[in-house]
Parts: sequence; structure tokens; C-alpha cells
Amino acid sequence: MASQASLLLQKQLKDLCKHPVDGFSAGLVDDKNIFEWSVTIIGPPDTLYEGGFFNAIMSFPPNYPNSPPTVRFTSDVWHPNVFPDGRVCISILHPPGDDPSGYELSSERWMPVHTVESIMLSIISMLSGPNDESPANVEAAKEWREKRDEFKKKVSRCVRKSQEMF
Repeated sequence: MASQASLLLQKQLKDLCKHPVDGFSAGLVDDKNIFEWSVTIIGPPDTLYEGGFFNAIMSFPPNYPNSPPTVRFTSDVWHPNVFPDGRVCISILHPPGDDPSGYELSSERWMPVHTVESIMLSIISMLSGPNDESPANVEAAKEWREKRDEFKKKVSRCVRKSQEMF
């Protein structure tokens, strides 16, 4: 199983190197480990995150693509769908099947057809339009809804900090 996952990840990495996708870059954290990727997401244009360079680690399970990877920002990101520890919380990264809480349809959750590219594009979309109805960071969601100016200031700080780190 791990060898199938490894082959698939090698193919996806090769494809991304040959045909880069606007909005992010990806590579291995360590050339000896195909299951851990370093990604940089460029803050999407016309969003609060524009101009930022947000780093994350994408960790793949041995049974990928049957189970989703985890994605954790190593850069500070203030967002309703990013846990305070940096873990990204979006539907397509949730295990396949029915949602125990009944919030998500199984069709919105992980499916083996997803690729690194589709995951990254979903995260870029998440930055463009937060889902404050199912927040990973309740404080950020509350600020997004009730104190938009304070939310914008915190995101601006994250963007500036990401530019300094880049």
C-alpha cells in the first residue's frame, strides 16, 4: 500500500514541477521522505491575504489516496478555518464517508480523486472566502463576523510577517 502511495506522490510532484500552478509551490521537506511536503501559498489577489507567503507542511498517510493528508501552516495565519496550531480545517481534508456531526455531505469530504493541486486550490479558495459557520478558530470567526476591522488588522500583521520570513 505504501509503495502505491509513494508512486502516486512521486507522480504528482513530478507533474507539479513540470506544470507549476499559480498560487502555490510545493516540494519535499526531505528528499528521502515522499510523504512530507513543504508548500508555500501565495496570498490570493483581491483578498486580505494578498501579498503574503504562507508556508505549510502537508503530511500524507501511508494509505494515500484512500485517506487525506493533513495540512498545517507553519506561518501565522489568522483565519476561521485554521486552528490556532496551524492545522487547516476544510471539508475535503476530512476522512471519507458520513460526517458524524451531520454537517457535511459525504460528497464534500475526502475522495481519492483529490490531488495535491486540488487540495492547494481548495486552501487558496478557503483564504478567499472563510466559512465562519463551522470554524476551527472560533475567535477568528467571531471577529470575522463582528469586528471586521480587527480581523483585517490581524491578517495584515500575518501578511507582513510572512513577507519578512520569505
